[in-house]
Amino acid sequence: MTAKTYLWMFPIYGLALLFEPLHDVIRGWPVWGRGTVWMLLYFAVEYLTGWILNVVIGTIPWDYSRDVFNIHGLIRLDYAPAWFVVGLLFEKIHDWLDQIRIVK
Repeated sequence: MTAKTYLWMFPIYGLALLFEPLHDVIRGWPVWGRGTVWMLLYFAVEYLTGWILNVVIGTIPWDYSRDVFNIHGLIRLDYAPAWFVVGLLFEKIHDWLDQIRIVK
């Protein structure tokens, strides 16, 4: 199995670190509220970074312009359920990482 990525994606993936403090703020919210927050944030980051890359380099690594439910070819609204669930899964990973203690 092969895959490819773009160097431009590494700083975009790194933006996930900015979401970590937000998890602590919304921790007590109901699941539907937290999932909605994550979904909207992922859409916002995907749209904004796609727009910036398109302005700077003239293209984006993803192009949804031929897909149904796309907005300006930058995001796909049919990904909403996936982003909702991914955000909640990342909460579980965050909680697990918080429990790890490094002992010397």
